[in-house]
Amino acid sequence: MEMLTDLSVLNSFPLASLEVGKHWYWHIGNLEIHGQVFMTSWFVIALLLIASIAATSNIQRVPSGIQNLMEYVLEFLRDLAKNQLGEKEYRPWLPFIGTLFLFIFVSNWSGALIPWKLIEIPDSELAAPTNDINTTVALALLTSLAYFYAGFSKKGLGYFANYIQPIPILLPIKILEDFTKPLSLSFRLFGNILADELVVAVLVFLVPLFIPLPLMALGLFTSAIQALVFATLAGAYIHEAIESEEEEGHHE
Repeated sequence: MEMLTDLSVLNSFPLASLEVGKHWYWHIGNLEIHGQVFMTSWFVIALLLIASIAATSNIQRVPSGIQNLMEYVLEFLRDLAKNQLGEKEYRPWLPFIGTLFLFIFVSNWSGALIPWKLIEIPDSELAAPTNDINTTVALALLTSLAYFYAGFSKKGLGYFANYIQPIPILLPIKILEDFTKPLSLSFRLFGNILADELVVAVLVFLVPLFIPLPLMALGLFTSAIQALVFATLAGAYIHEAIESEEEEGHHE
């Protein structure tokens, strides 16, 4: 009884508290939407649209400024898609892979550079869109739909033959793999971005001046790497879905 009394006294004076899962909900009929995720996502989309319009509104033969930057980004994305899908197949998938990379990249950096938490909203706080598991799962499911569509559009019903090659006993493993791909994509991105923001937030609270700066710089680097990894894996999965038997034999 004395131990229980001591515990109740300690609980009256908590040293720290942690609340997880608080959201600002928008109610549309019977549907509940995480309003803070939509707000930050629209902000990222608006940034990308503004940059695209600014880069293409007055195209010069000798690029400079924002046009030069966007042409460099386009060249980088073209090389990324080409390395994963090959010279013949990359063009139709460049917009999808490029959009994935740019949205994730800008979202991750917005969480590291923009003080979202200083903006007060009801019952929640703002953060990078990729700091929410719903966003990363949605991106992973879009990737899954993309490589299924790629496989069916390339091979038709013959796409299902991949599930029993090289031997039919691999069928359960191939089906399980289709579930693990979006899970790994979503949780890898969500976990890394959440962990990075939590570490920086704790260090800023404890040592608010110099020590968090190197970690913030490291966070920017890892955020860019996470966007690159997600887009690269998306391209690899799409290439796996459309790869022909001749190409498979060549790789072997």
